[in-house]
Amino acid sequence: MSSSSIHLQITFWLLIISPLAISRIFPTNQTLLILPLTTQNIHNSSSTILLQRRRSSPSFKILFTHGVTLTASLTAGSPPQTITMVLDTGSELSWLHCKRFSAHTSIFNHAKSSSYTSLPCSSPVCTTQTQDLTNPATCDHKSNLCHVAVSYVDGSSMDGNLAQETFRIGSLTRPATSFGCMDLSSSTTPEEDGKTTGLMGMNRGRLSFVNQMGLSKFSYCISGSDSTGVLVLGDASYPSLPPLKYTPLVTKMDRLPYWDRFAYTVQFQGIRVGSKLLPIPNSNFVPDHSGAGQTIFDSGTQFTFLLAPVYNILKTEFTQQTKSILTVDPSFVYQTALDLCFRVGSTKPDFSKLPTVSLMFAGAELTVSGQKLLYPVPGSGPEQKYCFTFGNSELEGIEMFIIGNHHQQNVWMEYDLAQRKVGFANDVKCSQASQLLGSSGLYGHTV
Repeated sequence: MSSSSIHLQITFWLLIISPLAISRIFPTNQTLLILPLTTQNIHNSSSTILLQRRRSSPSFKILFTHGVTLTASLTAGSPPQTITMVLDTGSELSWLHCKRFSAHTSIFNHAKSSSYTSLPCSSPVCTTQTQDLTNPATCDHKSNLCHVAVSYVDGSSMDGNLAQETFRIGSLTRPATSFGCMDLSSSTTPEEDGKTTGLMGMNRGRLSFVNQMGLSKFSYCISGSDSTGVLVLGDASYPSLPPLKYTPLVTKMDRLPYWDRFAYTVQFQGIRVGSKLLPIPNSNFVPDHSGAGQTIFDSGTQFTFLLAPVYNILKTEFTQQTKSILTVDPSFVYQTALDLCFRVGSTKPDFSKLPTVSLMFAGAELTVSGQKLLYPVPGSGPEQKYCFTFGNSELEGIEMFIIGNHHQQNVWMEYDLAQRKVGFANDVKCSQASQLLGSSGLYGHTV
């Protein structure tokens, strides 16, 4: 989640089932776990999650459903406690609520764990590795413990101590995993945030969960209307997967005011609406001396946000190409930054008539079409309103381009930390996860 995150919420509940069922589905030369999944969100949907570990290259496959935030269920501590963590490619430090507040229904009770360790100020993790974080750790001199804090533009913030604990996902166990054990919390949406135990940071930093768990690659495929999909932790080399186009990650290790050094940063090169390439100067996509203008992929942000000069050109062109089928409502703005909204009435718009918006990166294009272009505003009354799913990042207080998860629906997304690249394939039927993963026998059903 970047500092601008508009959350996506899913909950995974994992339960190991019979090894006999495993042997009927998968080849016997692989070590496998199959885990049912229940999601709890505004859609109250559910599915099945599968986890597979190969002997040579660990790979974990998860069939999931999604709503507002993607939340994985795993265990931490000794004996294990079930926790739920929001999966976030836009941040590094993982953290858990360690103190119960009025709205929190899920906390991690570190006092009951024999493997929990609070890190002192002198710990090398505290003095060295936390320097990667946006807010480096400080020393709480009263307790001599390493103090960590995270904050977001929406007003949410967490404070606590850096600690280490044993985390487990199925058969994958990692002792001494560093995380923030938070005892102070401030949230603009306390009831929603209180449903999860914490956040799982998945960016490229040394303290990110994916790095600490020893995984160099992960992928996901989020479907559209039926809210199902698949998450792969590890390698997803299956013949039945569509060919991916890759764009290299931009690496800049300078500390700049508006630059996130460990985000999944790519080079934005242009936008096409229908067949028209928008007249946007290349300089508008190049970060300036302060780091402003960075382009990142962020699973913790719902929509896509563009800097004002680029957004305004896209807004004008999309309005022009849709003026015969959509009626602009100039007085309506959704969630601060989505300021191109339309009065639709009692019937849905004809999505097939909307022009495709193509986001062009070095070596690859991400296409946004159909229902992904317009978002139905909840509770907007008898005269339904739909808003353009691109927003003005400056209205959100962001100095970067953010490609959100809504525009990643029905796109196979791969994050390759080792090769420093992001790959994706457009127009994938993510709901058909069993077919995507081919002969491995993966499948999903509602439970």
